[in-house]
Amino acid sequence: MLINGTHYHSITYIPAADPERDAIRIIDQRYLPYEVIFRDLNNTSDVMLAIGEMLVRGAPLIGITAAFGLYFALNEAPEDDLDNFIDRAAKEIINVRPTAVNAAYCVNRVLIAIKEADTLQDKKQVALKRALELWEEDKMICRKIGEEGLRIIKEISRKKEKVNILTHCNAGWLACVDYGTVTSVIYQAQQAGIDLHVWVDETRPKNQGARLTVWELTQNGVANTLITDNAGGYLMQQGLVDLVLVGCDRVTRDGDVANKIGTYLKALAARDNNIPFYVATPSSTIDWDMEDGVRNIPIENRDANEVRYVEGWCDDQIRTVLITTENAEVCNPGFDVTPAKYVTALITERGLCPATTVGISLLFPERM
Repeated sequence: MLINGTHYHSITYIPAADPERDAIRIIDQRYLPYEVIFRDLNNTSDVMLAIGEMLVRGAPLIGITAAFGLYFALNEAPEDDLDNFIDRAAKEIINVRPTAVNAAYCVNRVLIAIKEADTLQDKKQVALKRALELWEEDKMICRKIGEEGLRIIKEISRKKEKVNILTHCNAGWLACVDYGTVTSVIYQAQQAGIDLHVWVDETRPKNQGARLTVWELTQNGVANTLITDNAGGYLMQQGLVDLVLVGCDRVTRDGDVANKIGTYLKALAARDNNIPFYVATPSSTIDWDMEDGVRNIPIENRDANEVRYVEGWCDDQIRTVLITTENAEVCNPGFDVTPAKYVTALITERGLCPATTVGISLLFPERM
């Protein structure tokens, strides 16, 4: 998608003459929307820091970054302890942010490729090849999600002059390689000439909606309005929301959805106001081995200072401001789980389906 009229991917492979100096170039999302800063990562420590400190964020992007992280691990591995080193590196990368399943999906895809190769050099080559394939696959999947979701927007636009979408957090191209999941639907509807508008939740405590989604939609010419996290229910009551469209970090095989904290409350408000609640998800975000997400999905608890302080732009730099008592007790779960019964449908690269085991299995019979 676009930054100041120029197309960018959120992550780009940068080859070097010496493969051990290969890198990936990311956008450091901690500085958006104030500054666009690119950083090069070329080792596993860089990758784990980038994932843990949210230089990169969003389940699909975390997965692609993790895949390259395992490729970098091969450049660091001692030949006399190669297998153990790589297995440890894989576990460490996956566990940096445990709620999203995409890191495990992508890392395991690379691990399978590595095990099919014999020499260390061969393993490096197949690891890089698989990481690049996953990069291309993510773009294709996100484009297809947009095509499938466009049908929903077209149907609503037949009855409404303007389609009003409410979203939460950032499920944009910044959370993927390109297109995004939720935003892929939005961008393709825009390209189809549909008049639409997006209500953007601020998404405390990291404000990914306020800082990322507003910036991304504005850069790409999509009408949007920022709202507080608690305003969505009121807007639904007033008839100002036609559908809720969110991304996710994990979907269980029976359709429960983990997404940024606050998503569950939007689903409840949508149900109370008879507003459809759709979840855009690539198949890489479906956990094929898990049921009952409320009980079983691991929820990341993050640093208390994310809640005690807010960040903003002042005097040409990012500053933090204390908004409560300095030692306030804080509970800061990063995600919540929306039970499947509140999900109107999942939007996947293979089409729409009910958020049920049967519905998912009809689209992905080979995985069930």
